[in-house]
Amino acid sequence: MRPSDLLAEQKELVANGNLPRHVAVIMDGNGRWATRRGLPRIAGHHAARRSVREVVEACAEIGVSYLTLYTFSTENWQRPRSEVSGLMAFLRQVLKEECDLMARNNVRLSAIGQVADLPGEVRDQLEQTRRQLSGNTGLNLVLALSYSGRRELVDCFRRLAEEVRAGQLDPAQIDEAAIERHLYTADVPPPDLLIRTSGEMRLSNFLLWQLAYAEIYVTDTLWPDFGKRDLYRAISEYQKRDRRFGRVE
Repeated sequence: MRPSDLLAEQKELVANGNLPRHVAVIMDGNGRWATRRGLPRIAGHHAARRSVREVVEACAEIGVSYLTLYTFSTENWQRPRSEVSGLMAFLRQVLKEECDLMARNNVRLSAIGQVADLPGEVRDQLEQTRRQLSGNTGLNLVLALSYSGRRELVDCFRRLAEEVRAGQLDPAQIDEAAIERHLYTADVPPPDLLIRTSGEMRLSNFLLWQLAYAEIYVTDTLWPDFGKRDLYRAISEYQKRDRRFGRVE
C-alpha cells in the first residue's frame, strides 16, 4: 500500500470520530509465523518488533489515549528455558533501543503484572525507559508483563480483605468501583477495543475484569504480519458498532 493511501485511511478514521480511547491487543502468532518459515520461534518475536512499532506509532498519530499490549503472560514462563531467556534479552533490547522513537511520538510507558518476577536487568531497563518517557503527554503504552488476569483479581480481593480485617473497609462498601481501585489498571480506563491476532477465539487470561464491555475484533493475520493498515481496519470496524452496554436502544 502506498503511504498516501495509508494516510488517507488514517484521516478518514479521525474524521469519522468515535475513536477508541483504549485499545488492547493480544499479540498472537509469533511462533507459528516462524515455524511456517522453518525458523526458530524466537525469530517470530524479533519479526514482531516491526508490528509493535507500527501499532504504537499509529495509535499515537490518530489520538488513541491508551494502548495495552499483552507482552508476556505468567503462563509463558512454562515455555522452554532457551525461548524464555531469548525473550527476556530481546525485551530488554527493545526497551532500550525503541526509547528514542517512543519519545519522538510523545509516548509514555507503564507496565502491569508480576513485574518483580522479571530478571533484574529487564526490570532495571523497564524502569529506566519509563523514567525517560515520564514527561510525555501523548499515548500511554501499557505493557502486560508476567501478567495473569486471574492473579490480578486474586491480588485485588486479597487487598480488599486486608482492608476489611484492618477495619478500614466495611464489606458493604465493596462494589465495582472499589474493585477497580485495587486492580493493576486502577489509573487506566477499561479497553474499548480488544484486537486478537492469529484467529484464536479466546481471552487467554487477559484483562478478565476490564474487558467486560470491550468490542472484540479477531483477525487471522499473525502478529508479525500485522501493521498500520490492519489496525485501521480494526478501528474502522469498531466505529461501525453500536455499543449499548446492555441497555436497550
